Amino acid sequence: MTNNYDEEKLLEAIALLNAKMLGIILGITFGLIIFIITIWLVIKGPQLNPSGEYVVGPHLQLLSQFFIGYSVSYIGSIIGFLYGFAVGTICGALIGWIYNKIVTLRQKN
Repeated sequence: MTNNYDEEKLLEAIALLNAKMLGIILGITFGLIIFIITIWLVIKGPQLNPSGEYVVGPHLQLLSQFFIGYSVSYIGSIIGFLYGFAVGTICGALIGWIYNKIVTLRQKN
């Protein structure tokens, strides 16, 4: 009997997320991460790869496959921030929306 009562109290106490705010926070976080990492690699400078070429951030450069116009450069860091903000905002809002739907479905039962 107490198990059911405890579960009901727990479900009543679960708060819904503000999906828009979660999206904005994740957007800023993702954007800043890409921005800071890109700037760090630009400041660090080119490194010699095994084939004897000097490259700047070959792994991060792969983001240009998904983010059109992105490169490991100062301008690319701004473009990366904008793409990171967009992707983070969409992901955060989607996570918040799904979470809220699950909570409301559980509270109806």
